[in-house]
Amino acid sequence: MTWLITGGAGFIGAHVVRAMRAAGERVAVYDDLSTGDPARVPGDVPFVRGSTLDADLLRHTLADLSVRGVVHLAAKKQVGESVERPLHYYRENVQGLQTLLEAAAGGGARAFLFSSSAAVYGMPDVRLVTEDTPCAPINPYGETKLAGEWMVRAAGRAHGIATASLRYFNVAGAAAPDLADTGVSNLVPMVFERLTRGEAPVVFGDDYDTGDGTCVRDFIHVDDIASAHLAAARALLDRGPGADLTLNIGRGEGVSVREMIELIGDVTGYGAAATPVSAPRRAGDPARVVASADRIGSELGWSARHDARAMVASAWEGWCLRNPGARR
Repeated sequence: MTWLITGGAGFIGAHVVRAMRAAGERVAVYDDLSTGDPARVPGDVPFVRGSTLDADLLRHTLADLSVRGVVHLAAKKQVGESVERPLHYYRENVQGLQTLLEAAAGGGARAFLFSSSAAVYGMPDVRLVTEDTPCAPINPYGETKLAGEWMVRAAGRAHGIATASLRYFNVAGAAAPDLADTGVSNLVPMVFERLTRGEAPVVFGDDYDTGDGTCVRDFIHVDDIASAHLAAARALLDRGPGADLTLNIGRGEGVSVREMIELIGDVTGYGAAATPVSAPRRAGDPARVVASADRIGSELGWSARHDARAMVASAWEGWCLRNPGARR
């Protein structure tokens, strides 16, 4: 059978493509290239450029490629933009998902994996976030992800499709330099950009109720994200119609923003130049969001393999590939 990976030309999607191909799965990529890079798609992988809002193209793609499983990663994901353009986010993330699910159900898909997010939890006041922690998203992006989970689960029950919603925490790293994140909206590449411009990294808020006053997050290597998708995809096929999984993908270990910046300075050789400056808190930033990874371990036998240093080192190799003058 063929797995259709929407958003497969993106940062995370390209890693999922790589992991599933390496494991012997047949894959195809569907991507509108609004943020993806076609160079990330291997030449022998079928590629269709299109929007998840294009019902006709989706139906033809699923039929032509004999797709029986979908890994849905294509989405808009910038929190700030979602606040400014909520209708755009609901159209792309919710209506696009609805259109894709209709095509998948009509085409006889057996399994559907949905890329969700820890943003569904909002600002949880717990030490470790479990899958049973109440969901209370605080921005339209998180709302669209939670609505997506509901829709995927309901469609799976109604149409006999095995489903999974995978809640990512803070993704970093790269499995290969050419697959590294090209954006600068996440902490690690954001710090890289400032260092290579000769500017100090910025910490947004240093007075949180944490060990060093900065926010604490669960950072997860993108290669581990990809291996979790492979494990979930195979589990859904084994369990068959009616199967439904909701799983956190994290390490269960918190790293503060200040600790991560210090690690970046050490790995990159920038050292003291990576000493951050403080800026006011950003609205809506919770003090601590760290996953409990117990359920994914018991359900899939999966656990993360990479630590924070490996994430930074691999991301740095990718950054230097695109910015040759960055090394010290």
